[in-house]
Amino acid sequence: MRSVFRISALCIALLLVATPVLAAKKVRWKLAMTWSSTLTPFATAPLTLAKMVEEMSGGNFVIRVEGSEKHKAALGILDMTKGGQYEMGHSASYYWKGKDIATVFFCTVPFGMNADEQNGWFYHGGGMELMQKTYDKFKVLSFPGGNTGVQMGGWFQKEINSLDDLKGLKMRIPGLAGEVFAKLGVNVTNIPSGELYTSLDRGTIDALEWVGPAMDIKMGFHKIAPYYYTGWHEPATELQFLINKRAYDKLPPEYQAMLTTAMKAVTADLYTDNFAGSVDAWDKMKTEYPNIVVKTFPPEVLQAMKKAADELYSEYAAKDESFKEVFESQKAYMKKARIWTNISEYNYIKTSQELTQ
Repeated sequence: MRSVFRISALCIALLLVATPVLAAKKVRWKLAMTWSSTLTPFATAPLTLAKMVEEMSGGNFVIRVEGSEKHKAALGILDMTKGGQYEMGHSASYYWKGKDIATVFFCTVPFGMNADEQNGWFYHGGGMELMQKTYDKFKVLSFPGGNTGVQMGGWFQKEINSLDDLKGLKMRIPGLAGEVFAKLGVNVTNIPSGELYTSLDRGTIDALEWVGPAMDIKMGFHKIAPYYYTGWHEPATELQFLINKRAYDKLPPEYQAMLTTAMKAVTADLYTDNFAGSVDAWDKMKTEYPNIVVKTFPPEVLQAMKKAADELYSEYAAKDESFKEVFESQKAYMKKARIWTNISEYNYIKTSQELTQ
């Protein structure tokens, strides 16, 4: 991750030095976010990107960022970017699974890769090429837009002790994870972020997953739901930047370089910001709300989730060649990468914990 910062910082420095000789072409773009303008750190990435691009271009390339409170279409970012209403978008790829099921892999999937493994796949395992191949049909470009790492499994009003406790449960959970839960009897819905707190508080839903402490504390879920479950469904949630291809192709090469450099820099920042934010937020949550109970789903439930997920992968791969291609690519890279993850990260944490006990 440090290498990303060093490379980005160098590129930015070079671009800033070159700014006086750039052609002073005036470009004005708009970027639509799935999130509200105040939902940090998600909203921070596009806002910082816009600032960087404007500074690097000497004020000639300006991107106006609009949150969901402005455009009122939180889950319509792909359509608005494709249609040209906005030149750019910032969202999450699994929201478009109804348009192309293969898009889920460019965000995260149940029991998939962690963030380091997924970054390796994107940049060194063919992931970027497969992502663009998938989005070519929409005539948009897609780039990584910031990873949250492992997300929490959600806030629940009641404890989950068995598979029976899931049957009839009303829960907000997107992506393939929602389909996994649906197989287990959960009534799944996908509610925009601005309606989540009220829906949980009024009993419209019984449970929801959002992100993790850094984001959840802003939403206030810890005030109304006592059980906080650890994750299984989103081990490496990568957000995405979408760009209208026709608009991008019209940019001068130097502006294209500014844009791609800034995207990579803010993507790295979001991962770090979310991790640090969760450290501080959890410390505050457990102090101010000591009755929060952190739980892990019982083995019986996790085994059923894994079985349902594997069934879904097989079903989609059998009928969708694009899904199968990306799935096989991720599966092969994960098999290779997980060996190193176990040797390095897992064994270090396991060993250090044993030494402190």
